[in-house]
Amino acid sequence: MSGYRAPLADIRFALRRIARLDELAKVPAYWHADPETVRAVLDEAARFVEDLVAPSNHRGDQQGSVMANGGVRTPDGFREAYRAYVKAGWGGVDFPPEWGGHGMPKAVGLAFEEMLTSANMSFSLCPLLTYSGIDALLAHGSEEQKAAYLPRLISGEWSATMNLTEPQAGSDLGTIAARAVPAGDGTHRITGSKIFITYGEHDLTDNIIHFVLARTPESPPGTAGISMFIVPKFLPDENGEAGRRNDLKAVSLEHKLGIKGSPTCVMAYGEDAGGAVGFLLGGEHQGMRNMFTMMNAARISVGLEGMAVAERAYQQAADYARTRKQGRAPGAREESFIVEHPDVRRMLMTMRSNIQAMRALLYRTAMHQDLAEHAEEETDRTRHDRAVALLTPVVKTWCADLGVALASIGVQVHGGVGFVEETGAAQHYRDARIVPIYEGTNGIQAIDLVMRKLPLDGGRFVRSFLAGMRRPADGLREAGMTTSADRLERAVDDLETAVAWMAEAGTEDRLAGAGPLCAMFGITAGGAVMAESAVAAPDLPPKRATARFYIEQILPGAAAHLPAVTAGAAPLAALSAAEL
Repeated sequence: MSGYRAPLADIRFALRRIARLDELAKVPAYWHADPETVRAVLDEAARFVEDLVAPSNHRGDQQGSVMANGGVRTPDGFREAYRAYVKAGWGGVDFPPEWGGHGMPKAVGLAFEEMLTSANMSFSLCPLLTYSGIDALLAHGSEEQKAAYLPRLISGEWSATMNLTEPQAGSDLGTIAARAVPAGDGTHRITGSKIFITYGEHDLTDNIIHFVLARTPESPPGTAGISMFIVPKFLPDENGEAGRRNDLKAVSLEHKLGIKGSPTCVMAYGEDAGGAVGFLLGGEHQGMRNMFTMMNAARISVGLEGMAVAERAYQQAADYARTRKQGRAPGAREESFIVEHPDVRRMLMTMRSNIQAMRALLYRTAMHQDLAEHAEEETDRTRHDRAVALLTPVVKTWCADLGVALASIGVQVHGGVGFVEETGAAQHYRDARIVPIYEGTNGIQAIDLVMRKLPLDGGRFVRSFLAGMRRPADGLREAGMTTSADRLERAVDDLETAVAWMAEAGTEDRLAGAGPLCAMFGITAGGAVMAESAVAAPDLPPKRATARFYIEQILPGAAAHLPAVTAGAAPLAALSAAEL
């Protein structure tokens, strides 16, 4: 089992040449994000995660979080790592300075998040949920609510959760039954239960701030009647400290396939004192709006989880392949390290090139987030905001599915010992499997892409976006990579065909082809950013070689999805429900 080493060279390349950090640093809000400052931040982040977070990853998988003394005890090493995380201020990398953050671009925050997630995905989920709570407060909180919660959430002293799911209300949040009754003092009393609540209870922070979806009396049915409430574990006292215990508790922990170090709780509200005190966030019946604020940012982070776990799996597989001798490679006279065998090389190149493509597209998406908020011209802000909207379901689904597939390849590189828990390769595969399910399943993301995002601006935006994906082909030709240029243009042609078909298809046919289209979009967008990487790396032969491998050997697979996109719904209805 190998440790984790932050891939700083690849991260810096993606930041500067794909996320265009130098240009972001010219935006007034990011004047302090110059390359040297960012380099220092990344170097220190790498030391932190390698020394203090990564060592607890396997231990967390073995021990898990457990119910103890009326609360939850996290695995050995988590508490120490979290205290160091708070002390160093890592929770505020890309949040506003006026609330205690460091004001770095989101692209830089994403780089730290990548390292933290690769080091220990289970540990990283606590900060991830807190980031979502911060986003909800920044967008929808009152000034009083911001002052009460943002400084401590950004510092990491307190953590946050999303309380959405109930036993009968998974993806269909319109069936939520949790109740919120006005108490006559401006607060509400929350009753009901929630399931699958990540870090709903734990021992890392002094307080946990739950963001809970519930219904007020006489609210309309369905999602239109849902409101969101801030429900602290401990109610802040007059000094803003964690005070009286609220009427909420974790009643059990889920037993999971992976991410065992992360406590996934069943939460009960109002069982002991008639209702937990909750504070309405953003207005009555605005729960879904608030939820999407939390969810959309989290979906990019979930896509990042797929890439980050794949990076950890790749590092371990490559280390094993360089040290394990087995058989003789072609032309060898004696036993060879397995990294010399063509099949193993193909597996490692497949992992490496896909990871770099995912990283590039994720960091580019973060750049669009930064400019959607801070570009000087309103037209530019609108354009970048639409790019974020279009790419969010793509990076979530594509990176999530790839995370599972690449972690599986990592097991395969190890051979038989990869199937044995002691090597640690299996943990990456198990941990990655939640990612396609998290924050709206991949199928829901695909529906969002075809039903909401492709029609943006009457379909003009996606057509313009696809045209932009062709531009790197000219640079590839100038670099002598003619085959790569041809492959990129052909892949964009096929994606344009698929998108045009979707624009004319009926609803059922569009839904039937949504999953294949989302996969096709991700692979092709990955090819476009890898082409940019190749053009931007004339002085980096390994980077160019990896890009060539992706464009010429991975990207052609996008075309295989086209028949499934355009087949319509009939093949899916060929068997009855009973026959299935």
